[in-house]
Amino acid sequence: MLRKLLSRAKISKLGLRTPQPAPGRHGVAIAAIVRNEARYIEEWARFHHAVGVRHFVIYDDASTDATRDILRDVLAPEALTIIPWAQRLSDIRLGREIHNQVLAYAHAAGNFGSEFRWMAFVDVDEFLVPTASDSLVQSLEPLGDIPNVSLPWHMFGFSGHETAPDGGVLANYLMRVRDPMSDAPGIRAFKMLVDPCRLTALRVHSMESDASSETWNDAGVKATLEAREKQGFYSTQALQLNHYYTRSKADLEAKIARGPNLVAKTDQYRRKVMRTVNSIEAETVEDLRARDLARRLGLID
Repeated sequence: MLRKLLSRAKISKLGLRTPQPAPGRHGVAIAAIVRNEARYIEEWARFHHAVGVRHFVIYDDASTDATRDILRDVLAPEALTIIPWAQRLSDIRLGREIHNQVLAYAHAAGNFGSEFRWMAFVDVDEFLVPTASDSLVQSLEPLGDIPNVSLPWHMFGFSGHETAPDGGVLANYLMRVRDPMSDAPGIRAFKMLVDPCRLTALRVHSMESDASSETWNDAGVKATLEAREKQGFYSTQALQLNHYYTRSKADLEAKIARGPNLVAKTDQYRRKVMRTVNSIEAETVEDLRARDLARRLGLID
């Protein structure tokens, strides 16, 4: 019985031996795991390159579309590393699945992190939007040498679209949940920017620096990983993390059909996604921040 219960669990937190910082390390890198993102990855890559991401470490989970080719067309070779990442690993003794996304993030930090001041771990439906300036690096500069930043999701829904409109995500999806720190199911969650040379443990949504649970918001306010859940932690002084969770209703169905990164979560996935969708759509506000930045950068009309 114990073995059966353990087999349903997953290994979702990994420890990491931090890389030694390279001389002159600087800038921001993104690590992302992708699968069949040809429709959206060009806009995502162009936007993040325009706001100052220096390098993209892309873990390709067996894409069968043009995802890789598009990335190679959009980004210079020195700005892009693509790694095949189709394996599903488990602990052979207990049968526990090792979270493939966490494994990719640990690989990125351990093998590439020494070259960068910051590393972000985001998906293709997530956009890092600088708010203090049009540059990620400049927006982050006032934070000094803090080792990590917790960024709350700003969850965007359908914005009235049944099918994917022309013109991309940033121009068309403008309605998000009113309160990013809401207690509604699926709303309040964080992704993190970290100094990879101080990263000691990681999950998808929570990471530890210097073997500590301390984290900071983008205004430089310190809290524990537990205390960041409180309303007072919220800030978009330097950065805003937009999560385009559904895109159109047709996109949502495709998302559900692709399934979760963890095989063990497949049966629960639709129920979980729809619960989050209902939370987003219950009360929305217009948010033009990312669209307006993209216009200033000449990425959209």
